[in-house]
Amino acid sequence: MEVKHHRHGYADVEFTSNVKEIDGLLKYAVAEGLEAIGRDAASTAARKAPYDTGTLANSISNYTDREELIEYIGTNVSYAGYQEFGTSKIRGKHYLRFGATAHAAEYGDIIADHVKRILGD
Repeated sequence: MEVKHHRHGYADVEFTSNVKEIDGLLKYAVAEGLEAIGRDAASTAARKAPYDTGTLANSISNYTDREELIEYIGTNVSYAGYQEFGTSKIRGKHYLRFGATAHAAEYGDIIADHVKRILGD
């Protein structure tokens, strides 16, 4: 903010908007928080995944859409859906759902911590 005083007691006040910069920093902080949550969720899901050869557990990963601010966890293994949801012959293990929800109570704090770190207290 810049204030210029005039002889007659009037002041011109000029404000500078930082909304775009703050919005960009906030979006960055939230994306960083989401990525941290995704890493934790993927790691938790991998530990819970059914284990035979390790292919399924090792394939679980996360992806952060930084534009839409969405976090994805998943796998590209062809039989992963059968293991997650089950079939008529096997019961679903819900390892991805467990990974995504096991620490859900902490997710708000993780995002808040990243925002505080980027924007300051």
